[in-house]
Amino acid sequence: MRRVTGRLLITGGSGSLGRRVFARAAAAGWEPIGTYLHAPAATAHVCLDIRDPADIRRVLDEVRPDAIVHTAAGRDRNDWPSTADGAAHLAVAARGIRLVHVSSDAIFSGREVHYDEAALPDPIYRYGAAKAAAETAVRAVDATAAVVRTSLILGDGTGAHEILTRDLIAGRATGALFTDEVRTPVHVDDLADALLELAAGGYAGVLNVAGADPVSRYDLGVLVARREGLDAGAIPAGSLAALGLHRPTDVRLVIGRAAQVLQTRLRGAHEFLAV
Repeated sequence: MRRVTGRLLITGGSGSLGRRVFARAAAAGWEPIGTYLHAPAATAHVCLDIRDPADIRRVLDEVRPDAIVHTAAGRDRNDWPSTADGAAHLAVAARGIRLVHVSSDAIFSGREVHYDEAALPDPIYRYGAAKAAAETAVRAVDATAAVVRTSLILGDGTGAHEILTRDLIAGRATGALFTDEVRTPVHVDDLADALLELAAGGYAGVLNVAGADPVSRYDLGVLVARREGLDAGAIPAGSLAALGLHRPTDVRLVIGRAAQVLQTRLRGAHEFLAV
């Protein structure tokens, strides 16, 4: 990762992705500044309510960033004001500042399976609709922004899927990992490095930044368990179809363009979770 200089504002700096972006940014030569909503952290010292346009303007006036990586979203996946409205407020306030917005494969239904950058959102649940509204707003307000569609984020042990896998095996959580819900998981460091590349560059529009391997949530749990020396046989398996859940099944982000645009190599889950 090439060294850069400049002040980088990271919204959601106390979150799992935000923490890694902060650490990787500092190592790359940025001056990272992270935001939080509820409690400060080592990677988040500036309080910001992304739902409040005036608060966004206050922070931008105080920090005066050269670039922004927007990782913040609501704690509740149904939090439309934080996820959708917050992204729109930020894009409006940040016009003229380099903006990298983190979107999600949740914007797709799964009907097409393979999705490149030209694919149009067709969400089938509320979180996906909120993420679709967020990226639509960002692109409408700032045509120069980079909109990064990504998938399940894990790899350093703190990812939600890693935590859930451990909790299911230990009996601390109920439920199951689905065998028919397929994604393209990405290592958090690969994603963070890609976001920093984009923050330092001029790429405009959508870019898929995900892992190279399509993997079901269940098989991903097995890979996590094996890496950590846990009993993969203790992971309960289930299926969306059997439970009648209305959620996207097979959603695979096509990453050919990222391979051309980025220096960061996007590893597959079988590689980055290898024992």
